[in-house]
Parts: sequence; structure tokens; C-alpha cells
Amino acid sequence: MCGQDKRSATGAVAVSRQVVSTGPGSPADVRQAVRHALAGRSGSRTRDDDDSVGDALLVASELVTNAMLHGGGVTAFEVTPTEREVHVSVSDRSDQLPVPVRQIDDAGRLRIGGHGWMIVCTLASDVVISNLRTGGKRITAVVPLSTGAGR
Repeated sequence: MCGQDKRSATGAVAVSRQVVSTGPGSPADVRQAVRHALAGRSGSRTRDDDDSVGDALLVASELVTNAMLHGGGVTAFEVTPTEREVHVSVSDRSDQLPVPVRQIDDAGRLRIGGHGWMIVCTLASDVVISNLRTGGKRITAVVPLSTGAGR
């Protein structure tokens, strides 16, 4: 879906799980939920940890923003961290798949906005889109986390 085949190799057991079944009110709510879910990770913090948490926050924000702008609103949100990665899932009301937007306009200038899906695809090691039985879709992005010894 992102234009490249990215797969994650996850055998780790989920450390904690944060579920917001009715959907968050804003991207800020999602960032708070991700921070809360990742707060229990053990080990000494490094700059790589800060960068990877920032990546997870950005992916979560972009998925929720896209659901609000293009998907008819967020119907569910879930974040599940493991030892090596965090799974961020956002469900919305739309059956339409995300579409990459041309980044350059007809005059050759970089477009303002429309970069969210590209950001998700760049930062996630895997992206899975599932149709929901009740209608709509669920997008799950897997974002690698630093283990404290580099990524």
C-alpha cells in the first residue's frame, strides 16, 4: 500500500496495550495515549529512544488526522507496544484506501499538506489495511523502537 513491501519480524509479547474504543477527540489525545503506553518500557533512555518515540507519535498523529479529514472520523484507536516496536491502529468510517498525493504541484512547487501518508509509509516498517465487517477500515502501522543499543 505504501509503494514498497515492508514487513516486520515480531516475536515479542505485548508489554501493555492502550485502547480507545470510541476514537480519540484529537491527534493530541492519541499522542498522549502513545506516550502512556510507551512509558512502561524498561532500560536506559538514549537519543535513539527519543527519536523512535517521536516517530511513533508522528505516525499516530498522521493516521488520526487522515481519518478525521478523509475517513469520516475515527471510530477506534489502539496502541500496542512490544519490546522492539509499537503497533498503532486507527479505524475510520471510510472504505476508501489512502492515496499518495503528488508532492509537487503543476508549477513545480512543493505542495502544502498532503504529506501524512508518505510520513506513515516512511516511518513504519509495516502497514496493514483491513476492511471492517461493519464498514470502514483499520490501518495498523508498525513503528520500530530503539532497544537502547541502537536501531
